[in-house]
Amino acid sequence: MAIDNSVTITGNATREPEVRFTQGGSQVAGFGVAVNRRWQNRQSGEWEEAVSFFDVSCWNQLAANVAETVGRGTRVTVTGRLDQRSWETPQGDKRSKIEIVADDVAVSLRWATAQVIRNERSDGQGSGSGPSARSAGNYSSQSGGRDFGGGSQDSPPSYNPDEEPF
Repeated sequence: MAIDNSVTITGNATREPEVRFTQGGSQVAGFGVAVNRRWQNRQSGEWEEAVSFFDVSCWNQLAANVAETVGRGTRVTVTGRLDQRSWETPQGDKRSKIEIVADDVAVSLRWATAQVIRNERSDGQGSGSGPSARSAGNYSSQSGGRDFGGGSQDSPPSYNPDEEPF
């Protein structure tokens, strides 16, 4: 029997991605996502709401792309796996945390638009320099979103018919 450990959430980034590097040189970006759930109480007829907060970590090229694209308030869809980390504090207390290790992060187009700028492939795995998707979205101040304008608007690399476009 195969065990599947996958999760997909859609919510708003609660903070700017924090980028750091491991001793081995891998880039890691961490940020939070708030997911709102709203329902109507059948007994009272009142609307109720609950918010869940998730920590997300992204690695390597995904980390670079997330750092370039995602900001506080950006609506994102995160797909990945759950991972539990345990550690001991300097006082000797044991701590544990469950976070999402992202396989993919996408900006939500439900209330905004985005412009995709593809990375140049350097190793056949989609890794290269620069962001794979930079939102130049039309987030308005009324929606509480973030304007991601600016940056290079160069045209994407030319299409190679021997590789899949996405």
